[in-house]
Amino acid sequence: MMIKKINILASLLFLATTLSLSSQERQDWDKIKSLKIAFITERLNLTPKEAQSFWPIYNEHQSKRESLFREERFEIGSEIKNLDALSDAKAVELLARMQRLEEEKYNVEKSYIEKISKTISAKKTILLMRSEEDFKRQLIKQYRQKKGGQ
Repeated sequence: MMIKKINILASLLFLATTLSLSSQERQDWDKIKSLKIAFITERLNLTPKEAQSFWPIYNEHQSKRESLFREERFEIGSEIKNLDALSDAKAVELLARMQRLEEEKYNVEKSYIEKISKTISAKKTILLMRSEEDFKRQLIKQYRQKKGGQ
């Protein structure tokens, strides 16, 4: 259940990347990533040894999540937009592909949690998951405040 929640929230966060990114938007996205790293670093209070092992695993996982999100959003999403034009056979193929992608996302999250919890304690792993959700909530809140102020 927690992994499913993380996937949904991750999808929301990565939704920002689906927009055609101009140079300014790319800079904003890079800034968000930097702020997220700082936020997580502060929250987890990693030892130098933990950080040395943690960040490569974390970064690899983020890259995998982004790749899966792109596949879901752009490749599958473009086919869903033309749903009326799909034959029943193509729809069956698309549904199977969507199920495979969901399984892959689940396996990526499961593997990540297993790896990361061997690098940092179980408590810090849970704190990491909470911290990522807290960061997303703050980001959404700031976005809404900024949008409301315009």
